[in-house]
Formats: sequence, structure tokens, C-alpha cells
Amino acid sequence: MAEEKPIAPNRRAGLVGPRPPADTVLSPKEIVGILRRHVLLIVALTVAGIVVGGLACAGLRRYLPKYTARTYIEVLPPVQTDPMAIITPLVSRDIRYGHRLSVAQHMKQQITLQDLLARDVVTGTDWYDRADTLEKRVRYLTKHLGAYAHRDADYIEVSMTCRDPDEAKDIVNEMVAMFISSQGLTKQQEVLLKKAELEKQRVIVERGLHDAENSLDEIRRISEMSGLERSIGRYFKNTVTLILDQLELAKNDLELAIKQFEADIKVLEELAQEGPLPVQIEHMIELDPIMVALAQQIAFTDARIESMLTKFGENHREVRQLQEYREEIKAGRDARADAIGEQTRNANLENAVDRVVILKERYDELERMRAEAEAKQRDLDNDLVQYQRGAKIRDERVAMLDEIKKQMEKLNIIAGDPETPKVRALGAALKPLRMPFSRQWWVWFPGGTVLGFLLSIGLAFLIELADDKVRTPRDVSKYLHIPLLGVVPDASEDRQVRGIDLCRVVSQAPYSILSESYRQCRTNLKLSGTGESVKVLLVTSGSPGDGKTSVAVNLATAFVAEDKKVLLIDANFRQPTSERLFPKGQTGDLDEGGLSVGFGLSGLLVGQCGTQEAIRSSGIEGLDIIDAGLLPPNPAELLGSVRMDELLKEQRNNYDYVIIDSPPVLLISDAKVLAKLADATVLVFNALATRRGAAQRTIREMQNVDANVVGCVLLGAPVLKGGYFQEQFKSYTRYQEKLQLAGPSM
Repeated sequence: MAEEKPIAPNRRAGLVGPRPPADTVLSPKEIVGILRRHVLLIVALTVAGIVVGGLACAGLRRYLPKYTARTYIEVLPPVQTDPMAIITPLVSRDIRYGHRLSVAQHMKQQITLQDLLARDVVTGTDWYDRADTLEKRVRYLTKHLGAYAHRDADYIEVSMTCRDPDEAKDIVNEMVAMFISSQGLTKQQEVLLKKAELEKQRVIVERGLHDAENSLDEIRRISEMSGLERSIGRYFKNTVTLILDQLELAKNDLELAIKQFEADIKVLEELAQEGPLPVQIEHMIELDPIMVALAQQIAFTDARIESMLTKFGENHREVRQLQEYREEIKAGRDARADAIGEQTRNANLENAVDRVVILKERYDELERMRAEAEAKQRDLDNDLVQYQRGAKIRDERVAMLDEIKKQMEKLNIIAGDPETPKVRALGAALKPLRMPFSRQWWVWFPGGTVLGFLLSIGLAFLIELADDKVRTPRDVSKYLHIPLLGVVPDASEDRQVRGIDLCRVVSQAPYSILSESYRQCRTNLKLSGTGESVKVLLVTSGSPGDGKTSVAVNLATAFVAEDKKVLLIDANFRQPTSERLFPKGQTGDLDEGGLSVGFGLSGLLVGQCGTQEAIRSSGIEGLDIIDAGLLPPNPAELLGSVRMDELLKEQRNNYDYVIIDSPPVLLISDAKVLAKLADATVLVFNALATRRGAAQRTIREMQNVDANVVGCVLLGAPVLKGGYFQEQFKSYTRYQEKLQLAGPSM
């Protein structure tokens, strides 16, 4: 937005400043007015909608009656159930729905539709004959044969729409029968292929089993060991293994015994070298009969010594003899003990040495036997490894053969299971008895009425909203936001001004509504707050032909009717109109067209004549005119010159009002120059020609030069049905009739 310019101090603030946003909301009254103005269009299109709806319904019922037959197919879960199992596996809802969608899409495939077209039931229908090519038939089936998979139910809805209800029923039933049959054949073929594959595998496995049995027989025949098959068991051991285990145990025992005897020999050798007697030898000495007898003699001698000591004393001869005898017995006993110990130790040492020799001989024999047993065990292990491998292969072949036979039994059961195709019909489609919803008259008649009515309403508002002219006073307040000084209706609506120049309406048709509109404009201009300070009034418009000259002349005539003295200045050098509207009857230099040559505003401003020479009478008392004169080379400069300013200041004192008829604002800059010299500016908008954008640009151009725009005049406003002017025309006509009737009686 352009920056606001300061207002001249000698001017009243007009419309300079930012505009409020336009109110684009239609009021209820405006909506009703639009509907009233286009009531004929609304009625015509509504009736046309009823007629079109009825004709469409009748035509569709007669030429395109569509009947839809439908039936349902149940789709089982997409898993291969085990016929041997009782529990049915659970399948998620999304997987089941996806399977139903794939089945429905399979029904709509081109190859399925072509197979359907090859069936005798379909080829015998009239529909088949009407579609003369395969492409048309397939396209029709693609469009009208439906296969809809329900999301929450395990069904597919199959439907067909045809002109004939019997044909729709037959095609749907044939499609369902063909599809279920094809699915059954497909599944049976799949089962047969699986059985054939399993049969091949069975032959291969049986051949492998026979080879494995032969291999085991060969191993048993070659092996010298018996019980190979039992040797594979966890709790059975072969004789060779048992013998080897016993030999191992005996070997270990001999090794321990030899080590023990060798250790004993070392001990015995140490004892044989006058070492202390072991407890065992002492015990043997104690048990020796001679040692026992000598011990008894010592005990008897001790007893006698004790008794004789009591009787004779210690120094007695017999006591000493007995003591010596006792010592002799004791020495003999000790010698005996030493001999026995020596003899025993030597005997034990010799026995230990002999025992070790014997044990070593047995150990060598045992080692030989163990080596033979180990050789046999290795042969047995090799035979067992080969036999286990063969047995494992045989067992695998047996297990595989059992599994293949089990699978073949399951396939035999599945082949005869009615649920194998995973689809089954839930009944045949019945003949549709009711006309489809789209062919009912109670749909088309109200529908056509509503559509026609809505179309007419939309067209009416489109016509109104597409018209961007300033046509009504509300348009002025909504889009222009300047005071409306007056509204002059379209002259074609007023019979009193027919044949009259519109620039002379006030003077020649004073009782017409147009004349009254100019007088109201004059009154509004006087009461608009301008006061007596406004004497120089500029009347202009945005484009040529908007009617500014008519407003200027009629406004001047209206002021004259109040006994005001008015000067009308024709400042439009390019298209002057004053001499045509008010012809000269006086003398003066005239050109070939009858226009003044020397006198006029241009001559006055360039100094070719004086003010009194430029002013002439219009023929109407109180109204003087200054014609435009010849077109000068610099009109804008002349209109903005000091002489023009002095002319206006001078005539302010001579006339009550000075009205300037200027060129259009949007074409040339003359009006902007004059607006700075005038006290007030009145803009003229033509309701039949001025567009909103042009009017807004006109106001903006005036604001940019700080013009005091006091308001506008809407010229040629059409009389809209239900609008203000229609009621005003009626009221004004009745009022005039009452005045004419009351006139003679006064």
C-alpha cells in the first residue's frame, strides 16, 4: 500500500488513509434478493431437472434395466490341515482376509473370465450376442461381474449385473460352479503330483533299504565274530570284549602284586642285615614250643628264687645258683630267638624272591593273551563300525519309507476330502425380482429436482458473484468505502425521460425519478458536511462514458433550481461536450464543425481572451458556461497553471458554485491537477460499465494527490427485482399520481 500523504490544511479530510477490508459476506437480505431476481431461472432449471430426471429414469428402465444377482462362496483358511489330527490350526484374521482377496482377484483374472465366456450357459445368453467381440465381453465382465471379499466374514460375494435377471442369475451360478470345479481339479492335480513325487521317492528309498540290508549281511558273513547286531546294544558286550576286560584286570592285579613283592623283598633284605625284628617274627618266636618251655622254666626259677630270697636272703648259695641257672636259661632262650629270627627272615626273603619270579612268568603269559585279545577286539571294533554305519543307513531308510507311506495315506485322504479346494458354494443365486435402486422413479424425480434446484441456485449466485461491476449502493459500501451522495437509476426504467437527453433530465423532465435522484444528490452534497466552503466542485470519473458530464450538467441545473448562480466549466479539452449540450446562438469565430475557435478555457488560460469573453450563457437562467475551447499542446500544464487557480478564486466570488467537468482520471492526469485546485471532488461510477477494480484505482489515484473526495454518484443503477429501486419506482409513481389528482382541487 502506498504511503499516506498529508492533507492540505485548507481541505477537509476526505478519504485519504487506509481502507477497511471489504465485507464479502452476503447478508440474508442480499441472498433473498439474489434469489428473487433469478426466480425464473431457478424455477426453469428446477422444472428442467424434474423433466430430465423423469426422462432419464424412463430411459434407463426401458433401455438399460440392470438386475444384479448375487451369491456367496465360503473360503476356508489357507492352511493344509493334517487329516490325522483332530485340532485345527489357528490362522490370523489378516492372513485369512489376504487369502480371500487373492481368491477374489483370481476370479476376476482375464483367463478366468475367458473360461467363463467359453461355457455353453454364457454363450446362449442375449448379452453374449450383444457384445460382438471378445474384448467387449471381457471388459463388460470386468466391470459388472463382482467378487467382493468380506473382511470380517469368511465369504466372497459374487455378483453379476445384466439387463435380463435370468441371465444375471445364470452367469453368477455358472461362474461359481466353474470356479469351484476348477479349484477342485487344481487341488486334485496338486495332490496327484505330490503322490507321484512321493512314489518316486518311495522306490528310491526301498532300493536304498535293500542295498543297506545286503551290506549288513555281507558284514555279518565276513566277520568271524558272532552277535554283531547284539553288540550294538548299550547293555550287551561281546565275549572278546569281556575276555579283554578280564585280562586287563588280571594284568593290573599282577602289576600290583609284583610291585608289592618287590617292595617286600627290599624290606626283607634290610631286616636280614641285623635289623630289628618285625612284629610278625616276634610273634612266631613267642609261639615256638622250645621258647615256650624255656619261658616256663624261667618263670619256675623266678618263683623259686623269690621263695628262697624270702627264706635265705640274697647272698645264699642256692639263691645264687638259681640266679645263675636262670641266666643260663635266659641266654639259651635269647640264642633260640635269634636263630629262629634269622631263619625266618631268610626263608621269607627266599619265598618273596621265588614269588616274584612266578608272578613275572604269569605276567608274561597274561600279556601274550591280552595282545591276542586286543587284536580280536580291533577286528571286532572295525566290524562293529561298519555294521553300525550300515544299520544307521538301514534305519534311516526304514524311517523315510514309513514317513513316505504315511504321507501317501494322508494325500489319499486329502484327495477325497470335500474341503480340499478351500472354497465351497453356499447356495445358488436366485433370480433378482426387484428393479435396482438406481432405476427407481422415486430416486430420479427427487434427485433431478434437487440437482436442478441446486444448479439454478449455484448459477444464480455465480451470475451475481461473477459480475464485478459497481451495480448497487451496497457494492459501494462493501468495496469502495466512500460516501454515496446519490444513486441515479437506469434511464430505461423511467418512461418520463424517454427521448430526452440524459444531460438535460433535470431541466426537461423535472418530475421524473431521475431528476429527483439528482436533486437528492444535490441535497446530500450540501448536507455532507462540506459547508459553504465548498464552491469549486470537480466532477470526474475513472473511464470515459461513465456519465460524469450528465452528472455535472444535471447537478449544475439542480443548483440553479435553488436560485443559485452556477458556473459550469468544461475542462475536457480532448472530448468537449458543453457546446453540443448548450449550442451557441451568438456570434464568434466558428470552425467547420460549428465549435468556437478563439474563445473557451484553453484560450483563456493561454491569454487569448479575457474571463468575460470566455464565459457565456447556457440559455438557462443562473447557469453560465466556459467551453473547453481548442485542444492545447499542454493541457495538464494549463489546468495546473496560476491562471487556472486565479480563475477559480475569482469565480468563487462571482458564483455560488463552480462545477468543473474534467477528463477521466485513469486515462490522463488532467483530473488530478484540477483536483488539487477544487474544493471538493465527486466521483461518478456507472453501474453498467464501471468495474470494482477500476473504481478502486480511481479512488486510489485521487487519494495519492490529496484530493478532497467527498463522495460518489452511482449512475445508471439497474432496477433489480426485489431491490430498492423497484420499490422506489412504485412508491414515486403512486406519489406523483396523488399529486396530479390533488392538483386541480387546490
